Amino acid sequence: MFVLAVAGIGLALGANARLTDRRKFVVDHITPAQLAALGLQTALVDEEAGTRGFLITRQPQILRQYRDGLRTEERSYRQLAALAVPGAASYTPEVTRVRAAAEVWRREFVAPVLRGGAPSATNALTTRDTVGFAAVHAALDRLQAGLAAGRAKARSQLFDAATELKLALGLAGALIVLGLLGAAVILRRVVTLPLARLGRESRRVARGDFHTPLTEVAGAREIAELATDVDAMRERIVHELSAVQAASARLEEQARELTRSNVELEQFAYVASHDLQEPLRKVASFCQALQRRYQGQLDDRADQYIEFAVDGAKRMQILINDLLVFSRVGRSGREHELIGAGELVAQACTALSGALDEAGAEVVVTPELPSVRGERALLASVFQNLIANAVKFHGPDPPVVRIGFRRDGGFWEFSCADNGIGIGPEYAERIFAIFQRLHAKEVYPGTGIGLAMCRKIVERHGGRIWLDTDPPEGACFRFTLPIPEEDHPWPQS
Repeated sequence: MFVLAVAGIGLALGANARLTDRRKFVVDHITPAQLAALGLQTALVDEEAGTRGFLITRQPQILRQYRDGLRTEERSYRQLAALAVPGAASYTPEVTRVRAAAEVWRREFVAPVLRGGAPSATNALTTRDTVGFAAVHAALDRLQAGLAAGRAKARSQLFDAATELKLALGLAGALIVLGLLGAAVILRRVVTLPLARLGRESRRVARGDFHTPLTEVAGAREIAELATDVDAMRERIVHELSAVQAASARLEEQARELTRSNVELEQFAYVASHDLQEPLRKVASFCQALQRRYQGQLDDRADQYIEFAVDGAKRMQILINDLLVFSRVGRSGREHELIGAGELVAQACTALSGALDEAGAEVVVTPELPSVRGERALLASVFQNLIANAVKFHGPDPPVVRIGFRRDGGFWEFSCADNGIGIGPEYAERIFAIFQRLHAKEVYPGTGIGLAMCRKIVERHGGRIWLDTDPPEGACFRFTLPIPEEDHPWPQS
């Protein structure tokens, strides 16, 4: 098919080249030659008219027409010589005859006239031409006739070339159409139909039928290889899908176990802390009764032991109460409400007013804190724990706590920074574990549940909390909460 197309195009190009040659011959040779021959004839007629005028008037200025004719005649000869094409110009002998006849006429008529003599006046003036000029006219007529015949022949060849080009173009078009039809049939049989079958098989696999092998696809070698690759991909998907399903089943089972374990753990913590209240209360009450009744009646060691028992019972009560609060986080079932963060900070400061006044602490709050959605009591306890820690772990200077915020994508990021003793970066994760302490209870009191509770509350509300390890002084805690949908138009910070 390619050879047929190339052959058709070659025929068309050859015919077009011949048509171009014929057209170029007519335009660039024959037509300019006819114009040059006409100029030659005009020049010779001007020479004859100038000579006749001088013969009658004997005025020298009349000869200017003769001299101009001579110059034009020479220029016409040069043009005709330049336009002659070897083997194609049939007018060269006629030009030679015209030049010879003109030379004879100038020698026999013009030369005597210019020397002052004159041929027979009757013969010179009564005939249509001067002496010898009839031969020039005859030669010019033969030149024009030869050029006309050459033009007619060239036009005929031009028309033949045009007809040949039309035939060649028609043949080339027919060959190309036949080639395209043949290519379409072959492509349909070898490419399109196999690809359509492969597409149907691929769509079947895409719909989820991974276990049925692809039917054999006959066609071009590349399509057969593609079908093999698609089937290999299907087998790989089957293998990976089986592994993913098995892993998913294991994960679901582990998730169920983890959920059940968490529920049981929370229930155990709640029940244990709740049920321990009564016996512990009795222990604490009797220890305090012993301290009040027998203080000073026993030796110093007995008083010390009783004091240790009372102090341990009190700390155990505080620890169990904190554990009970920790186990209740997220179990209240209250609806989340839209709350201003400024209200939460104010609520926390009110709860800590005694500690703040005692330490001489100052809480600096960024104006126009945004609103968040959640449980008021739980979110207020986050600010309360962070501010309480900032006041508790203060340095030699009065505590200054700064509450700020910024927008981070779809979250509000809050910060609580202080000028206290700070926390080492190596403890950034440890401090959020339950019952974890960095100082002895004699130095800084507490149960080690506060930050663990903050993390649990923040994560229950869809955010996260962490320690900023690059504060210029003191400690800085940051936590995020999702931006409520009604507050999304706020600009990015």
